[in-house]
Amino acid sequence: MPDTTKILRLPETMASWPWLRMINPHYEEVKTESNSWFKTFKAFTSESQRAFDKCDFCRLAALAYPWSSKEHLRTGCDLMNLFFVIDEYTDVEDVATCRQMVDIVIDALNNPYKPRPEGEILLGEVARQFWALAIKTASLSSQRHFSESFTAYLESVVAQAADRASDTIRDIDGYFANRRENIGARPSYVPLELGLDLPDEVFYHPVIIELSGYITDLIILDNDLASYNKEQAHRDDRHNILTVVMHQYGYVLDKALEWLANYHTEVETKFLDGLKRVPSWGAEIDKQLDQYLLGLANWPRCNDCWNFESGRYFGIMGLEFQRTRMVPLLPKVVHNRILRREEVVVPLVE
Repeated sequence: MPDTTKILRLPETMASWPWLRMINPHYEEVKTESNSWFKTFKAFTSESQRAFDKCDFCRLAALAYPWSSKEHLRTGCDLMNLFFVIDEYTDVEDVATCRQMVDIVIDALNNPYKPRPEGEILLGEVARQFWALAIKTASLSSQRHFSESFTAYLESVVAQAADRASDTIRDIDGYFANRRENIGARPSYVPLELGLDLPDEVFYHPVIIELSGYITDLIILDNDLASYNKEQAHRDDRHNILTVVMHQYGYVLDKALEWLANYHTEVETKFLDGLKRVPSWGAEIDKQLDQYLLGLANWPRCNDCWNFESGRYFGIMGLEFQRTRMVPLLPKVVHNRILRREEVVVPLVE
C-alpha cells in the first residue's frame, strides 16, 4: 500500500533521557575562532557557505563538550567543521574519487607537519591543520584513539559511496554495521578524553565498548529521524534507518517511525543497565572513567538539541517542530550532482 503521509510525526525519543542540556561557556569565543579558521579555505560557494553558517557545528561541539577547556572545545569545533567538509565533498563523488580523498585525509593526519602537495584537494590541508593544532593539547592515548576511529570513519565513507553507485539499500543489520562508523560518533567521543589518560584495558573493556555502541545507536536514530525529511526531498535517503526499515518490512512511514521509537527505548534501557556493570580500576582511573562516561551519556542529548537548534534540518522552524513534533514533508527537488569540490551544493532548509 503506498504511503500517503504528508506530515512527519516525530516521536519524543529523548523524553526520558536523564541527562539534560548543557552548553560550554566558551562557545561564542571558540566559535568565532574556529569558523574564522575554516573560512580561510574557501571550501564552498557563498550560498553553500551560508548553509554552513546556519548549521552552526560549533554549537554542536559546545553542547557535546560542555565541560571542556577552551583549547579542547576548539578541537571539538574544528573536528565538526572537518566532518562537514568531508561529508559534503564525498557525498557527490564516485567510489574511486572518494578513495583518493580519503587517502589524502589519512596521509595528512599521519603527517601533520608535512606540507601538502601543490594542487591537492583542500581536504588534506584542512585535516593537517586541524590535527597539528589538536595534538598540542591532546593526551597520547586520545591521539591513538582518534587515529584509529577516524580512519574507520573514513573507510566507511568509501563504503557509502559504493552503496550510492549501486543504489543499494542495506538491511537493518548491514545498515547499522556501516552507519556506526559512517556517522563519525567514535572520533567525536575523543574530545571527551583529550585531557584524560585512560589505559587501553579500560578504554577497550567490553562493557565500555558496549556502552559506547549504545550511545552511537541513539545518535544514529535521532540523527536519521531529524535528517529524513531533508534527505527524502533530495532523494538521498537510502542511508537512513527509516528508509531501511520501510524497505525491509514494507512499512509505511508512520510504522517505521513507531519502529524507531521502540528501538530507541530498547537501546536507552540497555545503556542504563550497562552502567551498572562498569568495573572498578581504582579511584584515580574510576574518576577519569566517570568523566568520560558522563560525556558519552550527554551525547544523545546534545545531538537531539542541536538537531532542532541549528538550521541543518529544520531551518528557522526547528524549535517550533521540537515543541509540536509535527513536520510537513518537503516536496522532492532536483539536486545538481554535477557540481564538485568547491562548487558543491549544500542544500539549505529555509
